[in-house]
Amino acid sequence: MASHTGDIKLAMLGMVDGNGHPFSWSAIINGEYDVETMAQCGYAAIPEYLGKEPKENLGIPGAKVTHVWCDDPDDSDRVAKAACIPNVVEKPTDVIGEVDGVFIATDIGHEHVERARPFIEANIPVFIDKPLTDNVEDLIQFIQWQQEGKAFITSSCMRYAREFCDLKKRLGDVGESRLITVSMAKTWERYGIHALESTYAFLEPGGYTSVTHSGTDTHNILHLAHESGVETILAVIDDLYGAFGHVHVYGTEGHESAEFKDTFYAFKTQLSTFVNFVRNGEMPDEFSNTIEQMSIIIAGITSRNDGGRTVSLTEIGEQLP
Repeated sequence: MASHTGDIKLAMLGMVDGNGHPFSWSAIINGEYDVETMAQCGYAAIPEYLGKEPKENLGIPGAKVTHVWCDDPDDSDRVAKAACIPNVVEKPTDVIGEVDGVFIATDIGHEHVERARPFIEANIPVFIDKPLTDNVEDLIQFIQWQQEGKAFITSSCMRYAREFCDLKKRLGDVGESRLITVSMAKTWERYGIHALESTYAFLEPGGYTSVTHSGTDTHNILHLAHESGVETILAVIDDLYGAFGHVHVYGTEGHESAEFKDTFYAFKTQLSTFVNFVRNGEMPDEFSNTIEQMSIIIAGITSRNDGGRTVSLTEIGEQLP
């Protein structure tokens, strides 16, 4: 992937129920938004955290969202007006040849291969919202594209959360870590990756060994085993908004905790990472880490569907190229 000089034009593509990223991400990148329209976006948290930021914090230098397409044409017009996007397209592929990078701004993993395919095959850098996928077949396709040198990245914004990055620096205060717990709202399929990435950097990548799901599809309780011996419990419960993004680390000498609060910082850092990727082509993370994370998501689904049996990560890995 060649480096890019000059201003970067981006397309924001797709919007599904329960996810207002096209509104917030576009405003954060473009550095401006229509206050009245944004207030009616349907996601009260978005105008709230945008409104708390000084104007100079908005915007990513050298990048603009210039094109938008949403699944519902009415949403396309609303996002364009709210985030000051000049071009609304009739179909997502209309942006090919017009932009330097594409956001797939939806969080339903089994849709992502087909949403991203036209742009990956056209060699346009793509950011795919979390989770990359939720099934083995599509993970195989993404691995094949990565092996072919196609330009795409993915992440949860929790990877960049200020609170959890700070917590990682304090882990020495707990002695030897023994237990990590994370609480999150919504579903395992869509928000399990938020829970996982909140603490993924706390343990050695590549070391997870198994996943056991002991809950239901609305009360997801998962035990992740790691070769270090540190136990991780992820609770992703549909209406657990009162404990959205709470992390606790318990050790032999003490314990530390953190709560996710600064949504704007996490999103802007995440979005800036993609802009840098478009500009210089450098992967922000090892793709092997993404494979492990998606394997954990898939193993959790498999365990739940199979009555809570423990699923080895090797079992998932043996199905991958």
